[in-house]
Amino acid sequence: MLRGEGRHHVAQVTAPGARWLASAGVYPRSMLAHWETCPSAPVVLPCGSVFDVVNVPAIFGRRMLDRLWEEGPGSGPVAMYRGRMMLFTAPGSARRLPSLLDWEEWGDAVPPMLCHGIGDAVTIPPLAQGDAPSGPRWLVAPDTRHPWLPGPEVLIWACVRAARSAASPSVRISIFPPADQDAKVYDVSRRR
Repeated sequence: MLRGEGRHHVAQVTAPGARWLASAGVYPRSMLAHWETCPSAPVVLPCGSVFDVVNVPAIFGRRMLDRLWEEGPGSGPVAMYRGRMMLFTAPGSARRLPSLLDWEEWGDAVPPMLCHGIGDAVTIPPLAQGDAPSGPRWLVAPDTRHPWLPGPEVLIWACVRAARSAASPSVRISIFPPADQDAKVYDVSRRR
């Protein structure tokens, strides 16, 4: 039921991709056996050991994904579920990304994101796409045993660029607070 390695179809999971996903579960062989009999069933997998998931609103996630593929290194697996985009990331990203955004003072410019890491679990789309196009689905399906997963440094880069592209040209986004227009400025360069 899983697609072969020779054919290219981003929205379906390959057998090596399924093995990678199953490796996140407690019983990988049981998970693979379940998928062989029922590939159209969504499954809940734990985060933190094999991957983390950054869950963002669909429109902002699309902007992030565009930046990752057009200007950056690309992305790992990406899924859509209930109007949100789930970016599969390197373990540890869920813990570090919100801190990096706050430290760089971009936390307010980015829409609310859910970062799933150690102790969390996510529902992943089925391996084979069903008939319902509006249901959970893979945008970039795992197709290899060891997919490249972006880390927090790559994700903050994509978040900042997506936030900048969402802002209108009249809105200035900066890490510095706006200058006080009524402040008195003194030239201290000639002081002794």
